[in-house]
Amino acid sequence: MRIVFMGSPDFAARALGALIDSGHEIVAVFTQPDRPVGRGRKLSPPPVKRLALQHGLQVCQPPSISAPAVVDEIRAMQPDVGVIAAYGQILKQPVLDVPRLGVLNVHASLLPRWRGASPVIAAILAGDTMSGATIMRVVQKLDAGPVLDQVEVPVRPDDTTFTLTERIADAGAALLLAVLPRYASRELTPREQDETRVTYAPQVKKSDAIIDWERESAGQIERKVRAYNPWPVAHSYLAGLPLRIIEAVVSERRSHPDTPGTIVAAADGGLPRRAGFVVTTGDLDVAVITVQGPGGRPMSAADYLNGHREILGKRLRSAPDA
Repeated sequence: MRIVFMGSPDFAARALGALIDSGHEIVAVFTQPDRPVGRGRKLSPPPVKRLALQHGLQVCQPPSISAPAVVDEIRAMQPDVGVIAAYGQILKQPVLDVPRLGVLNVHASLLPRWRGASPVIAAILAGDTMSGATIMRVVQKLDAGPVLDQVEVPVRPDDTTFTLTERIADAGAALLLAVLPRYASRELTPREQDETRVTYAPQVKKSDAIIDWERESAGQIERKVRAYNPWPVAHSYLAGLPLRIIEAVVSERRSHPDTPGTIVAAADGGLPRRAGFVVTTGDLDVAVITVQGPGGRPMSAADYLNGHREILGKRLRSAPDA
């Protein structure tokens, strides 16, 4: 089939790579404009653009894919179907009406659970044991289109958003290849989503990753650490400066009556060998394994403690001036 592909991050690049290997004709790849990254603010292309250029595909980066002139360009390409995966723009109806078979979306959840921008993060935060990928036909309402097929992907106890997204991306790409011929030949019957089971995963803000040691349980904090890895990274404030908690696990012990957020020395029993120190919560302790101090690089919590013994007995807080 003649396919117009729309996507931007690594998740989308997995789907694009599968389509390239499958032999379908990709008439154009639409992706977000290059963005400044890093301290030097150098323009960096999205992963989808890099992959598309490696294979000599036409790349388009309009500020708005729904602009009338862009819609006319897509119409001139005469696509059979559109495929979108984490593109980063909302498609308006004129775009959806161009491909004769509509536009299919590769979504990183088992819809109708976790519609929205951050389904993998939401699944980890909620403690879901199962996630997956859904191929659905795109409609104007957010992630509400009829489902063509789904594949389940188990959520492992140590999964971060990075590791789980990788597995869902691979599963979704394989599912897409299986769906396309069956969809084109009308072998698949789209099924409407059950609106009574809908949950939403909103856009993540950096402030969402702040840990509140007083109000959140050890389990909630451990899931937050995994969910916000690699971005925006769970963090608290120590002596007014941010301390990123990159890896942590729930301990089997409690250090009461210490105030929640208090840093105490790691003790034997219920802790992994790599634990550098523990932090108290309202219930169990959280064993911290990997941290990143202000302006520094990620390092083991044990090494960080060796260089900062003064932090023992200090409190991690949810605001720099708390």
